[in-house]
Amino acid sequence: MLKSVRILFWVVVVLTALMQLWDEYQALQWRKPLKVALYPVNTDGGANVDAYMATLEENDFKVIEQYFSREALKYQLPLQRPITLYLGPAISQVPPAPPAVTANQLDIILWSLKFRWFGWQYQPEVGVPIDIKLYLLYHDVNKHDRLLHSTALEKGRIGRVNLFAASSQHDTNTVVIAHELLHTLRATDKYDLSTQRPLRPKGYAEPYQEPLYPQKAAEIMAGRIPLSESQSRMAKNLDETIIGRPTAREIGWLK
Repeated sequence: MLKSVRILFWVVVVLTALMQLWDEYQALQWRKPLKVALYPVNTDGGANVDAYMATLEENDFKVIEQYFSREALKYQLPLQRPITLYLGPAISQVPPAPPAVTANQLDIILWSLKFRWFGWQYQPEVGVPIDIKLYLLYHDVNKHDRLLHSTALEKGRIGRVNLFAASSQHDTNTVVIAHELLHTLRATDKYDLSTQRPLRPKGYAEPYQEPLYPQKAAEIMAGRIPLSESQSRMAKNLDETIIGRPTAREIGWLK
């Protein structure tokens, strides 16, 4: 009896893994728009963040949809709107924070499982079946000068996005949201983790322009516009970014 239960358990595990792989494969075929739920989270627990989150509307994030539509057109994707965003209700719990950069592989795996379990627990309905869940972790601008790196997982298609709770930061926030959304679709970072500078050529919007500097835009997975060999600045909004060919290939827009 115990042996049969054990076999059944592993059959369920394998079937679940195969179903997830199939879903991931189908998503990157881009036969239908991917639906993304955005769940605001008051990370600091303060009144200022609550007040800001109360002002958020779904239309505030349409610029991200428009960005993906614009970039997809360049690659002749047969979808007018590859990404559709839905603003869900605020979540009272903060997703588990990722381990330190120096963490071992076991810690990373355990955190990944905890985060995916969190996503299963906290996914309020938004009216449609969801493909991707992003938790928008808003922070009080009066308490934070800088924010920790955001994180997103391809497995489970889930992300925790650190953002500033201020209207003046909304345009920059949309860059971070789009960046993390792409991580859930297999896109990789294209900047040097130690210096934050874009990697050439894959982290440059125009890696072969003459003269090379200054660049006019940022590759979205680098996030910064190279101004010289040693200087770059953060993109202020999505209009200052593009989805480059290496990223387009990773997410299935180029074969």
